[in-house]
Amino acid sequence: MAFPIAPPVEPMLAKLADALPEGDGWLFEPKWDGFRALVFRDGDEVFLQSRDLKPLGRYFPELEELFRAHLPERCVVDGEIVSVSPRGLDFDALQMRLHPAASRVKKLAAEQPASFVAFDLLAVGDEDLRVRPQAERRSRLEALFAAPAPRLHLTPCRRERSVAEDWFHRFEGAGFDGVIAKRAEGAYEPGKRSMLKIKHVRSADCVVAGFRWHKQGPGTLVGSLLLGLYDDDGVLQHVGVTSSFPMAVRRELALELAPLRDAALESHPWRDWAEPGETLQRRPGAQSRWSAGKDLSWEPLRIERVCEVKYDHMQGDRFRHAAHFLRWRTDKSPGDCRYDQLEVAPPAELGLIFGA
Repeated sequence: MAFPIAPPVEPMLAKLADALPEGDGWLFEPKWDGFRALVFRDGDEVFLQSRDLKPLGRYFPELEELFRAHLPERCVVDGEIVSVSPRGLDFDALQMRLHPAASRVKKLAAEQPASFVAFDLLAVGDEDLRVRPQAERRSRLEALFAAPAPRLHLTPCRRERSVAEDWFHRFEGAGFDGVIAKRAEGAYEPGKRSMLKIKHVRSADCVVAGFRWHKQGPGTLVGSLLLGLYDDDGVLQHVGVTSSFPMAVRRELALELAPLRDAALESHPWRDWAEPGETLQRRPGAQSRWSAGKDLSWEPLRIERVCEVKYDHMQGDRFRHAAHFLRWRTDKSPGDCRYDQLEVAPPAELGLIFGA
């Protein structure tokens, strides 16, 4: 095979910004919540590469067929693999695709086929476009995607900051992660953080229901706090962890939380998390193929403490990423820590992008 650019190619990355940039010369796009992927095509040969330079094709066979049918004979396209559900973007469905059994992948591909959203063009034919300005690459990409194709889409792109601000708020309910800003005159710089990403950041009051020891100090250093929120049925659900503590604070936490360990398991809402069978709760210690090899043992705490954490967005009913500890809330009762405190945006009209 002779791809226009030989893989692997490090994707161009983004650095976090507090707000949308001011001034002219910017191109704005929604930030997608999926798997970053580069597509290399040379005739019938298609190679799908992940952000960390690994092959992805075996997990998304339906996309390889799509690329052969609709992409130029020779090209390299940068974009995002997404899974679309009636509620918006479904990151959990993408994770389920990373399965070692080909039969399982085939079944999931048929039940909920993935889509690909293109946002940059690195090469077409024998022409390497990485040195060309972003605005030019965008125009070339728009020409390639002029004809609609099922599950193959072009990301929206605008110059108006006001439009980007609208996207930042309106698309959140569909699972978008924020907005990307690119310099219109910028080249494609593999591996460099040449773009800006503006992400949603919010805070929530959570029950501290337990903790895990730090790997460097079991018994003396707290590694992470296990966070919970009550659902509408009054069930305490495990929603994530907060673990960004300096070593000195980890040691202090071990002493501070020690009294709450006494008789904590006797009436703990997660006391049966290790028992077999169905459960209505999301538990903090269950093994999965995503956690293989990790020590997920945890220490329960009496349900008395509340902390405020900063998070970017929810993935279903839990925090997508580890939350950042802000402060203890001694003025809050654990019973006040409910899902209904979270800001909920109405679902965005994904049809604006994916069609009716």
